[in-house]
Amino acid sequence: MQIPVLQSSASSIFSPNTTDNPLVDNYGRPITYLRLAVTDRCNLRCAYCMPENMRFLPTRELLTDEEMIRLVEISAALGIRKVRITGGEPFVRQGIMDLLWRMKETRGIEEVHITTNGVLTEKYVPELQRMGIASVNLSMDTFDAERFFDLTRRNEFASVYATFEALLASEIPLSVNAVVMEGKNSQDIIAMCEKTRTKHFTMRFIEEMPFNGGTHELPTLLWNHAKILAALENAFPNLERIGRSNHATAELYRVPGYAGQIGIIAGFSRTFCGACNRIRITAKGTLKTCLYDNGVLDLKTLLRSGASNEEVSDALVDAVQHRFRDGKEAEQHTQHTANHFDSMSSIGG
Repeated sequence: MQIPVLQSSASSIFSPNTTDNPLVDNYGRPITYLRLAVTDRCNLRCAYCMPENMRFLPTRELLTDEEMIRLVEISAALGIRKVRITGGEPFVRQGIMDLLWRMKETRGIEEVHITTNGVLTEKYVPELQRMGIASVNLSMDTFDAERFFDLTRRNEFASVYATFEALLASEIPLSVNAVVMEGKNSQDIIAMCEKTRTKHFTMRFIEEMPFNGGTHELPTLLWNHAKILAALENAFPNLERIGRSNHATAELYRVPGYAGQIGIIAGFSRTFCGACNRIRITAKGTLKTCLYDNGVLDLKTLLRSGASNEEVSDALVDAVQHRFRDGKEAEQHTQHTANHFDSMSSIGG
């Protein structure tokens, strides 16, 4: 069977060690983490993520539940241990809770995590806790209701804040993710950190990236990781660096005496690529071995053309063994039409 490859990647320079984990890339990095987008649809219209007139894929072009479970099972057999469910917004997908339970029960999968915007999530928090969800990332760029509306173009602050409070009250580890944008929420950085004084969660600030579905050049990054850190150190002179755990994207800090932590994610500067252990599958079934590549394997076509599990497995291994060194190299080989960049919603956040 001809494998539907979408693009070529960097040439291999190391022979992967397949003894412990078949998913080892051409730079010797074991792949143990899958980010799976279950939909491209979203009930917000955050300006840095998608245009107001975003066109979503027809349902027939999205992976079905059975196709997702099959891909997770195949990935688990190859050494994937952690799955993060993303979107779009996962909770707009019909039957999402049943799908999550099935993910949790998949042999070999040790952790299931979720990234959500919180609009529909509050009512599911008790079941997520019973399920044993490993963590939730809540996308919330400000705690100011007026600026929230300006950023998301939807009046959903109350429902998202209710999810925030419900997650705090649960035993589910919580990170709040805020994309920092000059003049839009940059003035809220310190106030958001102050929430960690008495509340046990991680407040994470993310560099803005170009994946907004727009047709402009790469953004001028006014708030990079260094500037964010400088602002934090100015406000909190006793800020302590915790560091970054293996494969993590966030550099963590704490203010002595505060209940929570603060994190910075250099998503645009890409300072963490050398330890990357993750791959992505988009809602339409495209494998991305880097956030910045165009997609390297059409898994949906492979599944729907009758490929066996072994053939899908072999295709995954081959794609991982032809991986870009880092996000910078992937960007250099990525083709954008008329400077058009995919939306983060279509990629899977």
